[in-house]
Amino acid sequence: MKTQAYILNDRAQALAHYPHARRVGELIFVSGVSSRRADNSFAGVTIDEAGVVSRDIAVQTQAVLENIRIILQEAGADLEHVVDVSTFLLSMDDFSGYNAIYNRYFDAASGPTRTTVAVYQLPHPHISIEMKVVARTP
Repeated sequence: MKTQAYILNDRAQALAHYPHARRVGELIFVSGVSSRRADNSFAGVTIDEAGVVSRDIAVQTQAVLENIRIILQEAGADLEHVVDVSTFLLSMDDFSGYNAIYNRYFDAASGPTRTTVAVYQLPHPHISIEMKVVARTP
């Protein structure tokens, strides 16, 4: 079966050897996505003068979903084609803030299946959320 890797040079780059997404047949598998920008800063993160880091789950969730949208568009799809979402939260205290943004993008009747888990750590201390998706081609 033919596969195609998608590596977007204008997005945050992988920290190991894997693509942003891989198309296999009619499915598109998107690697884990955070709110990290191409310049390695993070949407939804502020650091005050004392060095205290604050993370905004709503801003991070929206940034993650928009990053996923851009990756899917490169592969010829969009968020409406997502069939499954796996979400990793640093804290379940962020669950309601995450859901508020998620529900702006998806609905139960036409949206993807979903799993959300809390994890001990994510790859960078500024990340509160990481998502990976599987989408179908249009």
